[in-house]
Amino acid sequence: MRHIISVLVENEFGALARIAGLFSARGYNIESLNVAPTQDGSMSRMTIVTSGTDEIIEQITKQLNKLVDVIKLTDLTESSHIEREVMLVKINAAGAERRDEVKRLTDIFRGKVLDVTDTTFTVEVTGAAEKLDAFVDAIGYEGLIEVVRSGPMGIGRGEKPLQL
Repeated sequence: MRHIISVLVENEFGALARIAGLFSARGYNIESLNVAPTQDGSMSRMTIVTSGTDEIIEQITKQLNKLVDVIKLTDLTESSHIEREVMLVKINAAGAERRDEVKRLTDIFRGKVLDVTDTTFTVEVTGAAEKLDAFVDAIGYEGLIEVVRSGPMGIGRGEKPLQL
C-alpha cells in the first residue's frame, strides 16, 4: 500500500542525505520526495511517498524517528488528508486546430498555460494523480514533448498542524 509520510526535519546540511540513506540501506524505495522550508526557517518539511506493508511502514517510521534531524513525523495516509500533485507539460501545438484543442483541454482540466511559442504550449495542471493522468491521456502521448511531475504533496485535514 502507498503511504505519504510527512516529516519535519532540522534545516541543516546533510539531513536529506541521512534520510535517503536510511531508505537505501534498508532496501526501501522512495517513490516521490519533496522538500521545502517551513514558516520557521530552522525547519524543513519533507513529503515522502513510499510503498509497503503496514509492518514495513511501521519500521520506516521507527527508523526515521531515531534520526537526530527528525523533529516530528506523521503518516498522512492514516487519517483524513488532502493530497495534490503539480505537473508541467510541454505540448506540441502546431496548427490552429491543435492549439484550440490543447487550450480547450487545459480549460476543462482547470490548467494554466504558462508559455506559448509558435509550435508549443507549456501547461501547468494541479490536482490528484488521477486527474493529471487523465489530462495526459486526453492530450495524447504523441502530442507530448516533455512531462515533469512533482509527486504527491499532502497535508492533514482539520485544525491540527504538523508542528512542534
